[in-house]
Amino acid sequence: VQTDDHLRGSADAALVIVEYSDTECPFCSRFHDTMKSVMAEFGDGGDVAWVYRNFPLTSLHAKAIPEAVALECAAELGGNDGFWSFTDMLYKETPSNDGLDLAKLPEFAVAVGLDKADFTTCLDNEEMLKRVQADFEEARASGGQGTPYSVLLYKGQQIPLEGGIPFDDYNGNPGMKTIVEQVLAQ
Repeated sequence: VQTDDHLRGSADAALVIVEYSDTECPFCSRFHDTMKSVMAEFGDGGDVAWVYRNFPLTSLHAKAIPEAVALECAAELGGNDGFWSFTDMLYKETPSNDGLDLAKLPEFAVAVGLDKADFTTCLDNEEMLKRVQADFEEARASGGQGTPYSVLLYKGQQIPLEGGIPFDDYNGNPGMKTIVEQVLAQ
């Protein structure tokens, strides 16, 4: 976990879930809701923290990079709270698979309390794009092939998870609630 990460929860949490995600991925959208449930269940007690990193899959989603840059601009202008407010709104509003009109991004920024002019200017900031590209390269280096891709960090272990795992168990497979409980019980 790095000091400039987008962190929900305590940096001292026993379990840190690093999620690599693409805002235009429908599975990522569902997993975003799953992670909000994980944090509601385990985050308040300080057991779990959630780190969000960008993993825009441009071969599937042409709008993923501009949206990832917008997330970074929300963080730049609104800090960690601005990032999460904007991210939550974007995932709530996007129909996925390049269905979002990018002209709505500044509207979302205003809705979460960011300055529209500053936000619009930031969208062309090369540093934000470099941050997105660094996240992408890190996702690939850590084994990410698709989105969402997560790495659970617990007591020096790195446990990779692929896909949009639901919160509750499904079809005989453990959901995120069970996975988190099992990891924390180790």
